[in-house]
Amino acid sequence: MNNLRTINKQGGFTLIELMIVIAILAILMAIAIPAYQDYTVRAQVAECISVVSGAKTYVAETASSEGVLVADGDYTTFTAPADLANGNCDTLAIGGNGNITINANAGPTGVLTFAPTQVSLSDSIEWTCSATGYNSNQLPAECR
Repeated sequence: MNNLRTINKQGGFTLIELMIVIAILAILMAIAIPAYQDYTVRAQVAECISVVSGAKTYVAETASSEGVLVADGDYTTFTAPADLANGNCDTLAIGGNGNITINANAGPTGVLTFAPTQVSLSDSIEWTCSATGYNSNQLPAECR
């Protein structure tokens, strides 16, 4: 008779095992989601930095032809890219002494400012980036 009796044993996970898996997933998501959000903002700000490269070239060429970094008003012939407002950047302007500002609307809005320094005409122009409106972990390495 023992052979006729079959044991009905179900396989599967217990409730505690499922709760442990859910807790592990919740911890991973609590870490991953903020990191992903910072990463996307960093990528959007990097787009604005790449837009600035054309303005940096313009300032460097003007400084080369004039001999020094020129004062405000001498960069009025610079034309910003036509599709600037369609991306993650709003406005791009070149101010006094070649300072470049760009308004970024990537996630939180902020302003990136690039200031050139050149010791002498034979030296290359060094750019210093400063940002307002962003945490340092939301900025590319160039602006940290």
